[in-house]
Amino acid sequence: MAGTPARILVAVAWPYASGPRHLGHVAGMGTSDIFARYHRMKGNDVLMVSGTDENGTPSLIAADREGLTPKQAVDKYNRIIATDFRALGFSYDLFTRTTTRNHVVVVQDVFKTLYDKGYLIKKTALGALQAATGRTLPDRYIEGTCPICGYTDGTRAATSATTAGTSSIRTSSSSHARGSTGRSRSSRRPSTTTSTCRRSSSSSRIG
Repeated sequence: MAGTPARILVAVAWPYASGPRHLGHVAGMGTSDIFARYHRMKGNDVLMVSGTDENGTPSLIAADREGLTPKQAVDKYNRIIATDFRALGFSYDLFTRTTTRNHVVVVQDVFKTLYDKGYLIKKTALGALQAATGRTLPDRYIEGTCPICGYTDGTRAATSATTAGTSSIRTSSSSHARGSTGRSRSSRRPSTTTSTCRRSSSSSRIG
């Protein structure tokens, strides 16, 4: 029908709650804000949403670095980031967190549905284990030389291995694990995952 306002969803990238934002982050988010404001001025129905990403390795590293628990770290940086974005005048309709209950429920439902329909399969893979703490370590905690491409820049060796199309940095005898207790030799143990896809190899409310 002519003249009916378009419904526009502006899904802005979720910044990690692992440190304060810098100018580069703000520049990227600013373009989304301009786009949302433009469509509001045209009379379209705009929903601009985002929030802090509080899951994953960056938040763990920030917590280790500052001697905080992961929850303390993400709570701290959620407050800092939300305060900064309010001060900058970003016109979010909703700025939330990945640790909210409804977010957890929706994400788990998506993965369970995919699993129940056969799109995800269980697979056993080798993972790093820090002997000093008994902690299973994500790739970014692994220091060493990538056995595939020879990359040697500290923890980025694990990322390089992933870029090279493999996670075999985890099986390299030259790899070390680092954590809040410092560097120590890591061991490896099988872990089970279900993340392998079978079919593919106007008022701001922030805080």
